[in-house]
Amino acid sequence: MTTTELKHGLAAGTPTIRAVGPLAFGPDGVLFVADNVSASIFAIDTRDETAVDAPVPLNIDALDTRLASYLGCNRDDLLIKAMAVHPDSRNVYLSVMRGMGDRATPVIVRILRDGTFTTLSLESIPFSQVAIEDAPAADDQRTDWRRVQSNREGEITTRRDGLQTRVTHDPFRSITVTDLQYIPRKADWNVHGQLLVAGVSNEEFSSVLRRIAFPFHRAPQKVWVEVYHVNHGQYETVSPIRTFVPYANNTEIVASYTCTPLVSFSLEEMKAGTEVIGRTVGELGGWSTPVDMLVYHRGGEEFVLVANSGLPLMRIAARDIQKQDALTRPSSEPEGVARTPLHDGVEQMANLGEDYVLMLEVDGEGSYALRSYPTASL
Repeated sequence: MTTTELKHGLAAGTPTIRAVGPLAFGPDGVLFVADNVSASIFAIDTRDETAVDAPVPLNIDALDTRLASYLGCNRDDLLIKAMAVHPDSRNVYLSVMRGMGDRATPVIVRILRDGTFTTLSLESIPFSQVAIEDAPAADDQRTDWRRVQSNREGEITTRRDGLQTRVTHDPFRSITVTDLQYIPRKADWNVHGQLLVAGVSNEEFSSVLRRIAFPFHRAPQKVWVEVYHVNHGQYETVSPIRTFVPYANNTEIVASYTCTPLVSFSLEEMKAGTEVIGRTVGELGGWSTPVDMLVYHRGGEEFVLVANSGLPLMRIAARDIQKQDALTRPSSEPEGVARTPLHDGVEQMANLGEDYVLMLEVDGEGSYALRSYPTASL
């Protein structure tokens, strides 16, 4: 048994992962994988131990075509669900569903620094898992709509203003986990050393942020989250955080919701078993769904990138989030914290060291590519 296995309570075996969704890396390169079909989160030792001093940019055109060839399927039969970069090796991990509907099978693809594809084998690998006992039932009739950018999901709908857009309606079970982030342990902060998990529960007040101590020795603890939705003109407790990221030295998180409020929460206030009301700091625009968020530093300043389907990638200074007054009045127009639009089509993002941000992008034809952007250019 390795030091990583002993330290983090992992045991060799073959995890039964039925679907792959959000990914995040934790301590010692442990990969967290959310499986909404089984309502579980897995912690996996990837045994990816080759550390590099300086990451190199990675750029891959026609990623989905190449990935389909590698996996032996059609390009249109792939859904890339999430992306994460190993903190030491800088190898890229993708959670991929191969096939559609009930026949889809989960795959975790590893892209090496030279662009080579490999598959993370789950046979006899050190892992642990934790069940989400209060997940929505498989037959829960509730759904949450989501705007999509590729043509692999959803259907075209005509809005009231006559414009057409592609949307899908996610069953609540499939959004048990919408995003997750590991917060390193810190002696003077009660939520550090834990996995923070956004999503929904089986309750009427369904929007929750779960705190899961790692190693997985205890059941998840729950925080109910309520937000003021500017575009809807009301407080809401059902639709989940779609994506979030810690900032301000891991003392706060900024989260985004469909249609598209931007909300800040203090981690000190997010104690297990409590209800918290976030501070809505921005309304990014209607008919959009956030897909990913990322924090990076440039020139000694902290910035947040927010990617949405239907809106350009946006850059926001963290200091502007902290000084923004709460929005508490309805508005049908974008408002709140200052932001700078960058470019369209971003689906996923990950820090590639301190000098680059890796982006998974989709074009108008539904084709995917990986692009590395110097942080100095963002």
